[in-house]
Amino acid sequence: MVAYRYDGSFDGFLCCVFESYIRREVPVQILPEEEAQVSLYPEKWIETDPDRAERVYTSLSRKISPEARELVETGFLTCLPERERLLYRFIRMGYQHGAQVTSWLADDTVSTLRKAAFSAGHEAHLLTGFLRFSEQNGTLAAIITPKNRVLPLILEHFSSRFNAETFLIYDKTHHMALVHRPGQDAILPMEHFSLEEPDETERQFRALWKQFYHTIGIEGRYNPKCRMTHMPKRYWENMTEFLEPALPNGKPRADALFSSTNRERLC
Repeated sequence: MVAYRYDGSFDGFLCCVFESYIRREVPVQILPEEEAQVSLYPEKWIETDPDRAERVYTSLSRKISPEARELVETGFLTCLPERERLLYRFIRMGYQHGAQVTSWLADDTVSTLRKAAFSAGHEAHLLTGFLRFSEQNGTLAAIITPKNRVLPLILEHFSSRFNAETFLIYDKTHHMALVHRPGQDAILPMEHFSLEEPDETERQFRALWKQFYHTIGIEGRYNPKCRMTHMPKRYWENMTEFLEPALPNGKPRADALFSSTNRERLC
């Protein structure tokens, strides 16, 4: 009965899988380094070895399927509690039964993993539309607060569309940042980041965006429930159009009450 502790990286997790097979042991827990949870079992530290990680990564496609490898990659980015144990069980099933395991939707392990991966992919898709950049000393910067670790999932989208720009996307939830400059991308740990006070040019751009946002709204079709369905409120704190000045009593301005999105025009 042993618990594995690793550095929290995807390569580190793959090395845990490797260690399990070469030692012929099944860990009762696989814990990332940053997690404060104390195990009731003896802990073993697993070093991250790129060669071992590559062997396991290659085997996911060869012994199971490319779909299974993609599912493991996305599953690792989810906010599932004890996601490592779930992924480990899925990989063992795949090694034993092959590609068919990805279609075992009645199995709790496969079903839970698929739902979590879909949720992470859906959240990444929403953020490609909800993310708002601000200019900070010549660099575009944005803050997001996602449930899942979506930076690897949105990297290609923003890097391809802003290829000639320098930008930073800070994941406030997981203290990570996607940093891009022409020809180079990196996802780095970052404990804290905050936007500076906007200069006059940035304020003008924000005002223009808010004016556009309010102009396309149709007062007679104001539907807050529909808006929250398509644009959940947990994203609003980082969206320019919702950063409305308040009245002295703390209530929102009247012109903000009829804000809407293009989707609301169809309601």
